[in-house]
Amino acid sequence: MVDGISALDIGQVILDPDPTPREIATEDWHPAREPTNVELMAGAVNDIVHSPAAVVEGARNGLADVSKTVTSMGRQMVGMAAAAITVAKSTPDSPLNVEIGEQRRYATTAMKLSDLKDIRKAHGGTVNDVVLAITAGALRAWLMTRGESVGARATIRAMVPVSVRDEDDPSTGNQVAAFLVDLPVGEPDPVVRLQRVSFEMAQHKEAGQMLGAEAIVAVAGFAPPTLHSLGARVGSSLSKRIYNLVVTNVPGPQVPLYAGGAKMLAAYPVVPLSKGQAVSIGLTSYNGGVFFGLNADRDAMPDVDVLAQCIADAAEELRDTARPSRRHASRPNKVAKRPTQRTAKKTPVKKAPTKKTVKTSTKKSS
Repeated sequence: MVDGISALDIGQVILDPDPTPREIATEDWHPAREPTNVELMAGAVNDIVHSPAAVVEGARNGLADVSKTVTSMGRQMVGMAAAAITVAKSTPDSPLNVEIGEQRRYATTAMKLSDLKDIRKAHGGTVNDVVLAITAGALRAWLMTRGESVGARATIRAMVPVSVRDEDDPSTGNQVAAFLVDLPVGEPDPVVRLQRVSFEMAQHKEAGQMLGAEAIVAVAGFAPPTLHSLGARVGSSLSKRIYNLVVTNVPGPQVPLYAGGAKMLAAYPVVPLSKGQAVSIGLTSYNGGVFFGLNADRDAMPDVDVLAQCIADAAEELRDTARPSRRHASRPNKVAKRPTQRTAKKTPVKKAPTKKTVKTSTKKSS
């Protein structure tokens, strides 16, 4: 019923901004009697007679919806052409794309939002770029734990939905576009992985590939309501060939929230699986933390907890590269200790003549 930003909006409504619960007036509500079919028809006729403008407005809205749908489909066709090169590339083979069942496994991991911002500050890009670079590093390590061959040019294609909702216009609802990003899992250097992800994301934005990705997302089942039924049918068969997994990043409130006086500690998302998708990765930021939720097929991903640990390790690996000041600060201390050690070795050499004098005096006495 709800997804992404709207889900967080509902969360903010049912949660309190402080430990003291809000006072809610009790309402003695009782449902009215269910109307009969005759009463419903009579009510509709009465509305039409007394409000003919509503009928005209309804027809006008219907025509507007048709026009909007046709325009949207036209933009999607243009977008498909713009993204043809991306889609033409065959999706990399990976154990992430297999036949899945009805049972699921779920794993979580968490980290500090400030750490991701430190990485961004040290190496550039965006926080979302850092998330994708961490995901690439985690997938690389996870594939290796499975004994998979990971060549230097190996990639995993991720579909990254992005909210394009107008914050000033709540009526826009859940407007979602996305990028298709080839994560460089074959790159061993974490900083280079981040740079490659940042470059590809920047290229998408500059080349207008958002439009192409938006069109693909519409076909893959993320379409607006007017096209959702079509996307649901087509997307199930195309998703496996277009991308390997979904990675969603939804920003949440950066203040603590409460439920009945109890503080909410974490907010872990659950991203549904599409046909042929063994795992999906979602993350939500909340109150200074970033919470990853991994939803996986039970049979295809018995090691989903290993992937969660790989995410934590990849984040730590990148975090270490963002602390050059600490590394540089430690080097002078190590260098400063070396002269002291050398002096200690030279001290016995200076005392050597004294020892010889002792031996000479002993010889004379004999």
